[in-house]
Amino acid sequence: MRKYVLPLALVASASASAPAIAQQPAAEPAATPAAATPPPPAVTGNMTLVSEYRFRGIDQTFGKPAIQGGFDYSHESGIYLGNWNSNVSQGAGYPGGNIEMDLYGGWKKALGDVGLDVGGIYYYYPGSDASLLGAANPHSTKTNSGTVHNIEAYVGVSWQWLSFKWSHAISDYFLVPDTSGTNYYDLSATYDLGGGWGVNGHVGHLSVQGYSETDYTDYKVGVTKDVSGWVFGASYVGTNAKGNCPFNATTSPYCFANSAGNHTKDAGRSTVVLQVGKTF
Repeated sequence: MRKYVLPLALVASASASAPAIAQQPAAEPAATPAAATPPPPAVTGNMTLVSEYRFRGIDQTFGKPAIQGGFDYSHESGIYLGNWNSNVSQGAGYPGGNIEMDLYGGWKKALGDVGLDVGGIYYYYPGSDASLLGAANPHSTKTNSGTVHNIEAYVGVSWQWLSFKWSHAISDYFLVPDTSGTNYYDLSATYDLGGGWGVNGHVGHLSVQGYSETDYTDYKVGVTKDVSGWVFGASYVGTNAKGNCPFNATTSPYCFANSAGNHTKDAGRSTVVLQVGKTF
């Protein structure tokens, strides 16, 4: 969801030779003004097809493909707003919900090779019912209801191809009771190899407030190829999340069941994710 435009302008100037004998020196031709650098588009869109949707390493579509897309608005002051959407599985902790809608905004600034990003994001799952969550916090007597959602504030810093981001939940983490204050730490790298090729890597850690059994570390390594604006990618994704089925809120909180309840899956298992996407 990050877009960059790198324009390049080359302006050539010509000189005219004065005649050998002249009453006055020949005037210099007016310099051709340099072409103004076009600003990045204020609004961009994106669309992606993935073989499986992983959020912080955890399966969100029960091993099935996802169609994803959204829009981003950016202002020259650094302020940005955006929306991103994807299909999800009811069995991934969103009973009754099949869509994820994210709304986010913030401010970013680049100072040479160093970038700063401060903002917030609202995750929303229309049609879901938090009262049906099977993964309620065993350490809490609180019960949440309503539509599953999550609100986070974040701060990110980047240097060239390396970035670090800290996200802090200011609501109960996806409405799991008494988990407000949960933190996620994201260290990522993206490197351009040239010729449209790129490699990327990521290590993240989730620390859930008041429910340490759900803490885990996730990782990803991948490669991408840009073909006429379409970006193809393949990534190996994995975690050490406790997902050994059958489900137990303490020993295997990441054992997810499908919507019919007749099949379970380790949501943190390692897998290869394929994708193709385009920004327009």
